[in-house]
Amino acid sequence: MRRADIDPNLERALPHHGNRHGRSERARQAVLRAADDLLVERGFAGVTIEAIAAKAGVAKQTIYRWWASKTDVLMDAYLEDAAEDLTPPDRGELGCDLRAYLRGLAMFLVRSDPGEVFKALIGQAQHDPDVAAAFRGRCIGEQRDRDRLPLERAVTRGELAHDLDLDTAVDQLVGPIYYRVLVTGQDIDPAFIDALVDGFLRWAEAAEPMDPNERRAGRA
Repeated sequence: MRRADIDPNLERALPHHGNRHGRSERARQAVLRAADDLLVERGFAGVTIEAIAAKAGVAKQTIYRWWASKTDVLMDAYLEDAAEDLTPPDRGELGCDLRAYLRGLAMFLVRSDPGEVFKALIGQAQHDPDVAAAFRGRCIGEQRDRDRLPLERAVTRGELAHDLDLDTAVDQLVGPIYYRVLVTGQDIDPAFIDALVDGFLRWAEAAEPMDPNERRAGRA
């Protein structure tokens, strides 16, 4: 969630009309913002339910009514931000769509608070099987759907072959970005993104099935 000043008396000051689950939406948002901020300030180990409650101005019991653990809070915070910030643009042309989307993804991972949450959850998942299972089940599927969307649109427009392996295409496009973010720490500049997109477009063009008439002409 975005950084914001949080009223320390939030829970006492706001009427808890809640939604159909009995939650106060403003208090819920305050909890998610607090978890984000604490993660950036203190790292994963420094985030506790007690600290989240104090920063958000709510009682611990309020948090435990909604979430089982701090990891669940962080995942909800990440999912909301990713849905808002990582929805692929539709500019009507695959190359433009991919360049815009991949640049946005790189900025999100490297320079935003939600990107820090993502990296912390990835790190925790390496030695906590429960976190790994929850992260893959809740976060990765949604992200893969977003990653596929520019390609699916391109298939509909006829820019990509209908039988192109989209999962392999997604790996080819986003894999190098995650590798730099999580492993090497190298910069991800516009030239790097352009090279990724240009390489993918060449690969996709070569992978497109040849029209039978063209195949026969090639043998002539």
